[in-house]
This record gives sequence, structure tokens and C-alpha cells, in this order.
Amino acid sequence: MAEQGVETESRVPPIFEMQLFHQSQRFSWDCGISCVMMILPPQKRAQLLTNFHDVCSEEGFGKSTWTIDLCYLLKRYEIQHLYCTITLGVHPGYRGQAFYDKLLDKDEDRVKRRFAEADKYGIRVRQMKITTEDIVRHLAKSGPIILLTNNNLLNCEVCKGNRLAMELRNCFPWSISYHGHYIVLCGYDYTRQKFSYRNPAFRNRICIMSFEMMDEARKSYGTDEDAILIYYSWS
Repeated sequence: MAEQGVETESRVPPIFEMQLFHQSQRFSWDCGISCVMMILPPQKRAQLLTNFHDVCSEEGFGKSTWTIDLCYLLKRYEIQHLYCTITLGVHPGYRGQAFYDKLLDKDEDRVKRRFAEADKYGIRVRQMKITTEDIVRHLAKSGPIILLTNNNLLNCEVCKGNRLAMELRNCFPWSISYHGHYIVLCGYDYTRQKFSYRNPAFRNRICIMSFEMMDEARKSYGTDEDAILIYYSWS
């Protein structure tokens, strides 16, 4: 991890991409759960789909999922993972922020409680930043990564998603608002400095984005640099 450093890119393949089932989100709020479904094996994914609303109710998040909620969901389905974040709990600066303001009134107590109880339930949470090198090495050696990003900063070089807005911003800089959105990183091309990812807002496709732009999207204020590192059994 970041505080220990990682081995150089020469220790991992220069190009790597894992095959994942693609789950498109069905509602405006379920991008995170859809990312979890991409991680699950077929039988467990089918169970979650069949019991979707009951599971959301039992987990207590309803239609508002935070990253810690996704961790409890992964634990429920016995997926080994590590949650890395720079904020344990709820960032106090989010009060008054357009994206978070209405969510905090109903979610804050639950989120804080779930952080406090994570260790008791065997959910690993570490307060730390992760680097691009960390991400590359994890993808090659261990499994995919669920990332919280600013959707307004995501783009795709293949389908050209959001590319026009990004190019205009480069020419005429303006402030970017925050809109949280989860994606699944599933590969990289180290030579070209590109990540491959699956976006639940789209149908089945692989999106491509530069290391630099992905860093900007995942480190945008509001994300807490949240990343869930998945450890598959083949790692």
C-alpha cells in the first residue's frame, strides 16, 4: 500500500485486463450495488438480484449507499476486501455541500455506526491514500477495485463519454461540481498509462481513461479517495 510503497511496474504485466460480468444499474441510486454485483460470482449475484429490495432494507441503507455500506454487502456475500479511505466516518466539511446535504440528515448516524462496528464484523478499513502504482499492482496481483469517483470528471476514450465537456473545460476552465459515482477498475495498459473500467451507468462495455484523469476523478473533493480493493481467491 501507499505507506509501504509498491514494487515497480516491471514486476507486473505491462498490459492486464480481467474479464468481469457487466451489471448495469437499474435506478439512479444503485451504481455502487451494481459494482458489487460485477464482483460477485453468478450464484450470489442472482441471489442479490432476486432479493434486491429485501437486502437493501435489511442492510439499512435503502436508496442511499455509502462506501461502507458496500463493504458490509461484500461481507454478506463473503467477498474478501480492504476498504481504503482518507476519512473514517463522515467528513465534517460535507455539511452544506449540494450533493451531501440532504443525505447527511438521514445517513450520518448509520454511516458512523457502521464504521465504528466494522472491525467487530470482520470488515477491514484502513485510513490511507493509495497511489496509481498501488492500483496497478493490486489489479495485476489480486483483483478488481471499486472506486468512488466524481462522475462529472469521468470520461472514456472509446465511447467518448463526457469527452466534449472535458475538452471544453481544458479550453475554458470552470469549477466542477461533485456527483458521486462508483465504477469498477478491471485493467490497465502501463505503457500507454491507461486504466480500463466498467461503468454501471452504461451497457456492457469497457471504458478507457488515462491514469492522470482517473486520479483527478477519484481524488475529487467528495470522494474521500474511497477504494475497495477486492481479493479474489486466485491472488
